[in-house]
Amino acid sequence: MLQFLIRRLSGAVVIMFLIGAFTFFLFYTIPQDFAQLACGKNCSPENIAVIRENLGLDKPITTQFWEFMVGIVSGRDFPQGHCSAPCLGVSFDSGEFVWDSIMDRFPLTLSLTVGGLVIFLLFGLGTGLLAAWKRGTAVDKVVSGASMVLSSFQIYFLGPIVLSLLVYQTGWLENPKEASITDDPAGWFMGLLIPWIVMATIFTAQYTRMARSTMIEQLQEEHVRTARAKGMRQRYVFFRYAWRGSLIPIVTIIGMDLSALLSGAVVTEYTFDLAGIGRLAVTGSLTKDLPLTMGVMLFGAFFILILNIIVDLAYAYIDPRVRLA
Repeated sequence: MLQFLIRRLSGAVVIMFLIGAFTFFLFYTIPQDFAQLACGKNCSPENIAVIRENLGLDKPITTQFWEFMVGIVSGRDFPQGHCSAPCLGVSFDSGEFVWDSIMDRFPLTLSLTVGGLVIFLLFGLGTGLLAAWKRGTAVDKVVSGASMVLSSFQIYFLGPIVLSLLVYQTGWLENPKEASITDDPAGWFMGLLIPWIVMATIFTAQYTRMARSTMIEQLQEEHVRTARAKGMRQRYVFFRYAWRGSLIPIVTIIGMDLSALLSGAVVTEYTFDLAGIGRLAVTGSLTKDLPLTMGVMLFGAFFILILNIIVDLAYAYIDPRVRLA
């Protein structure tokens, strides 16, 4: 296990380096004057020259890349001050350090992700197991039909409908907003309740269908049928043997969804006017803020790699037949 973890972490470092190199050269080989972008319109040539020197844009491209990679590990010095590691550069648009901008937005994205994850896993896996347990009955048909309909919805379609019904027409809930979980826990919960409901509705439908299909497949496995033939109780066989085996494909999808949500739930944040990582990435793209865009990409890549390692470790825990070799 330890050797596997060391090997995967070492591979993750190499992949992060390659992603950093690819994104750096992809952006910095674009025929654009980045000093002009950072300075804005109606900027004098003297100011452009000063900005180019301050950002190190007057140096060879290989030197810029080396300073960028070293800055991620040990930090860099800019005219704004020292940028502590992991330093992802300075935003052209705001003049703030990219890492600080990401960290300002990350708590909201994390709250959206964790809250939605808890809800749609509880309801999605629960209803999927219920449908598999009651396979062929009216309960199974209702759950399967509802999940098929709801899975076809999109956040940008369902979100405005929920807002109209629960906020603007009835006033039962307040408009989504950001609040600190430590300073105002009630405001934090109520401010994110509608986005959680909408996300959970769509993801619950997807996980219901997946849990049902994988569970039914596991119930046909030989070891499950052998357990039944030995006279074990149906409920014991269902949860002790079939349920555990059905978790592997579900854990895979959870890892993919979680990494995508932590990297920025763009549609959700725009639908409910919330300022998270996804909105920050779009803003950076629209304003041609290349350091900010590149920083968000590396931030998302980091979560994808780490969660892939966690998923692989979870495989061995869920199914002892999996060997981490």
